[in-house]
Amino acid sequence: MQPILKIDLSNSKSEELDIPLDWGYEYLGGASLSARLLYDELQPGLDPLSPEAPILFMTGLLTGTAGTAVGRFTISALSPATRLWGESNCGGFWGPELRSAGFFGLWITGRAEKPVYITIRDQQIAILPASHLWGLDTYSTQAAIASEWGGGKPRIAAIGPAGEAQISFALILTDHGRVAGRTGMGALMGSKNLKAIAVEGHGQIPIHDPSSFAALRSEANRQLRAEPATRVLHELGSAAASDYFDYLGEMPKRYFQANVFDEATKISGSSVAETIVNGVTTCHGCVIACGRVVQLGDGKKRKGPEYETLVGFGPNLWISDPQFITRMGELCDRYGMDTISLSNTIGLAYTLYEKGLISNSDTGGLKLQWGDASVVEQLVHLTGKRQDFGIQLSEGALALGRQFGAEEEAVQVNGLEVAYHDPRGMSGMALVYATSPRGACHNQSDYFMVEVGQVEPEIGTMLHARQGGAEKAASVARHQDYRTFWNSLVLCIFANVPVFTLLSLVNSASGFEWGISDMVKAGERAWNLKRVINNRLGLQGKCDTLPRALLVPFPDSGGELAGFVPDLKAMLAAYYDVRGWDPITGFPTREKLSELGLSWVIDDLWSSHLGT
Repeated sequence: MQPILKIDLSNSKSEELDIPLDWGYEYLGGASLSARLLYDELQPGLDPLSPEAPILFMTGLLTGTAGTAVGRFTISALSPATRLWGESNCGGFWGPELRSAGFFGLWITGRAEKPVYITIRDQQIAILPASHLWGLDTYSTQAAIASEWGGGKPRIAAIGPAGEAQISFALILTDHGRVAGRTGMGALMGSKNLKAIAVEGHGQIPIHDPSSFAALRSEANRQLRAEPATRVLHELGSAAASDYFDYLGEMPKRYFQANVFDEATKISGSSVAETIVNGVTTCHGCVIACGRVVQLGDGKKRKGPEYETLVGFGPNLWISDPQFITRMGELCDRYGMDTISLSNTIGLAYTLYEKGLISNSDTGGLKLQWGDASVVEQLVHLTGKRQDFGIQLSEGALALGRQFGAEEEAVQVNGLEVAYHDPRGMSGMALVYATSPRGACHNQSDYFMVEVGQVEPEIGTMLHARQGGAEKAASVARHQDYRTFWNSLVLCIFANVPVFTLLSLVNSASGFEWGISDMVKAGERAWNLKRVINNRLGLQGKCDTLPRALLVPFPDSGGELAGFVPDLKAMLAAYYDVRGWDPITGFPTREKLSELGLSWVIDDLWSSHLGT
């Protein structure tokens, strides 16, 4: 495995860290390997915004190879939003460029005295002044650094004003709007006075059996091109299924308080494609090309909105104009703010205003009326600049709810705002949200795809009734393990590569002789290690819950949705049993940890933190 580059910004020193071979075998890369590397660092009491707190950019076994859909990398740290395990996944070309420069990961600690940016040109590392970049948005930052580069084509990961201000849901952006959006990784860069990281590499990415891998990845790409989901994603983007999700009751509206919005079709993938899309973008090594390029009548080409942004700034706020939503998505990207967290938090503000808990004096005279797009735009600017009512919004939904005595109204889990896949429409998402290691997350397991038929019997995911209960526990757990394995490669979850093809790619790239059970166990091992990290940071079984809004029925639905809420208590009991977790504490049992090769954490978890 390639080394990890460690940089301490406090003293401008760098060194290379060799990854132990057994760690590479057990965790592969991505967020899984990051959890192993950061285990000793993420101790209780660590301030995520302190110089001592690490942030780890990590590629995976397949990152930067010829395919398929392997342009991604992960960023892991202690989250400033949740004070738990923080993890974000990003596409584009930055990750492959880092591997081409000779590094598997980039580990950053310390704090520069003044703003800086890091440059990595193959093996040449420099830390350069960035005071002239401080205050620029993410796109302007990329353009400015590229102009200073002096030949070549760097790939640049940057923060905007939100990251500089250490907003809890600040993101990191690279390329044409590819973002590491969730858990506040941009705030960590801001806390270190780190504006950007520019990388250019020309090396070869190591493959165990290049000729075998080349044939396998060609076959994988052929299979992927023939996959119906690929064709739909290429034509309609990530919002391709929005109409279907709406029909099934999986798309929430009016801050999770409604299921029916007559104008929801206006923000569908097909509607956006017919009205404003005029091109597509792709990440490294991907034949899907799900990214949208849009024009809004001003001659400028913009990044098109994906599903979460369309719903978050659309039906969630009672808005149906895709041009407006596109502009809000771009504003968030430029400021460097996660669209899910911000739109969720704005939705909470509208809800509390409607209930009389927030007044005009709190908002600076702004009337928070559902569907008023002009006010939403003002709130985005105020939040990005941390001005007036935007200061309260910048702290996220949980903090906003607490400030106005309505914490229970915030639709979040463990401090992370819920994404726009409602478990009342597909109940498996109840377990996904309640047990995700980074708070309410739809990408640690996109189980909603299993709910509509994307099952993998080889790994144990099965199709159950969408409003089912405890019988889904084993299927959800296996899907979480499988996606954790994907995130260690790092592979895009849109790439529906057959299980056996993926396994062959892994073995060819690594020299392993894995079977499917090895693959799933690697995911289960990392899932449990992240759980242990969170348990040590204070998370217990009582934290595995859902916000009140998701535990009451939709008031405006009939049919199978009428009166339905997930039976979370029964589902969790079955899930704990499947997982081998203690039903009282929610900790992985000693037996489970030993089974997964994690016996080295047992004393730390069970003795040091329970006194037993």
